Amino acid sequence: MAGLDQNEKKRRVAAAALAYVPDGCIVGVGTGSTANCFIDALASHQARIRGAVASSEASEARLRAAGIPVFDLNDTGELAVYVDGADEATRDRELVKGGGGALTREKIVAAASARFVCVIDDSKIVARLGRFPLPVEVIPLARSQIARALGALGGHPVWREGFVTDNGNVILDVHGLDIADPVALETELNQITGVVTNGLFARRPADLLLVGGDDGVLQI
Repeated sequence: MAGLDQNEKKRRVAAAALAYVPDGCIVGVGTGSTANCFIDALASHQARIRGAVASSEASEARLRAAGIPVFDLNDTGELAVYVDGADEATRDRELVKGGGGALTREKIVAAASARFVCVIDDSKIVARLGRFPLPVEVIPLARSQIARALGALGGHPVWREGFVTDNGNVILDVHGLDIADPVALETELNQITGVVTNGLFARRPADLLLVGGDDGVLQI
């Protein structure tokens, strides 16, 4: 029998995340295809929540279109829960994020949340991070300088041409990095002058991974 397709896995795991959203809360919402599935699922349960904080302009627009009130994080204080997807995840709940370019705001909203629930399909689970190119958001003036620094670390940075983040910056996608110690690498990359942040979520990993597969939703 053929297994579920990837989109159905995303829809099921996004719906499962609703169980971790407390009644009456303002929920942090991520960016990307699985986060979009979560927004769609949340739309039919919006009476349970006060509203949401979005990690990107795209997610904010989708939330508003669904009739869900959107708040500025500066006005909310700590959020009870943040729900977002990932490009890669290990069973230690360390992540690579930023394929959609929203990594900085995603990291901010995750840091402001008491619990980070990451929703992925089973194709995103890896034994070791690094298969997916690591996004690094950089100040445009420093792009070439940072690319040289990333090359010295053994990576192969590629400028995501034609893309500008919601913060007005650019992305370098770094291929070929050996991510043996995600926490140490996340810290090292953030010390490079001109780097805004990088797509490693290891210093603040997910608190719970929900993984959609053919047999249902696995909790890690």
